[in-house]
Amino acid sequence: MARRKRPQQLLHPRYWGVWALLGLLRVAILLPFGAQLALGRMLGAGLARFSARRRTIAADNLALCFPDLDPAARQRLLAAHFAALGIALVEIAQCWWGEAQRLERLASFRGLEHLEAALGQGRGALLLSAHFTTLEIGGRLLGLRSRFHPMYKPSRNPVIERFMRGRRVHHFQHAIPMDDVRGVLRSLKDNVPVWYAPDQGFRGKGVLAVPFFGRPAPTNPATARLARASGAPVLPFFVRRLPGSAGYELEIGAALAGFPTDDPQADALRINQLIEDAIRRCPEQYLWAHDRFKLHRDDQPAA
Repeated sequence: MARRKRPQQLLHPRYWGVWALLGLLRVAILLPFGAQLALGRMLGAGLARFSARRRTIAADNLALCFPDLDPAARQRLLAAHFAALGIALVEIAQCWWGEAQRLERLASFRGLEHLEAALGQGRGALLLSAHFTTLEIGGRLLGLRSRFHPMYKPSRNPVIERFMRGRRVHHFQHAIPMDDVRGVLRSLKDNVPVWYAPDQGFRGKGVLAVPFFGRPAPTNPATARLARASGAPVLPFFVRRLPGSAGYELEIGAALAGFPTDDPQADALRINQLIEDAIRRCPEQYLWAHDRFKLHRDDQPAA
């Protein structure tokens, strides 16, 4: 296990840029919501300009997943995606330090009754989500209405990791590292929902090559395994940033019927298709800057 950085190490000059960005975002939450969105779009334009690698990855992903779009349309979608990424940075500040009353006014909820019904079974619930740019704000807003434990991947940047874990524990009481299967099962056994996003490129043992937008992508089969081991129902949970300054729509679907099955490939394909459907409703808000289709040379996905 990696040692935590000491406070004085976190002040090393290599992290000054991160501290400056966090300070800017901390002040930004004092702005009106519309001004925050405008600032986010500016930050996104900067990301697109200065992060050539992420821009290339996003452009390649969009070309793979939306081959029927003409180049000009894909360029507009790419620009809209980076605007969404920039807005997500400002939203992170709102999630970490924003006032609950102000945040709740921005949220509309659909399907909370599905979560209540699932919890009535006493086995918790797996809230199946995906890595949209609304990931952080969606969790914070849902936490205003329902207790749950988020799963998360620790950041390699120790300053970001310190704040991210600290604020998530503050708001949700507990945050579960992505590799802590026992932690997931404990929460579900205690009838606490677990927020789970299995869509990023998976490189671990048992990886499956499953179609995503019609192309084979390394896919994590753990959703079905967790559901089988815990008996917890799986509920789709997706968040959409609404046009203008209208806020956010959070939707929880009914528990997946007949899931899991005895066919890991079919179960993984069903999950990918659910995520695809959510992406098509707001394609610019998905995290295209992540290399979703990449396979290491030594990876051998199961058939």
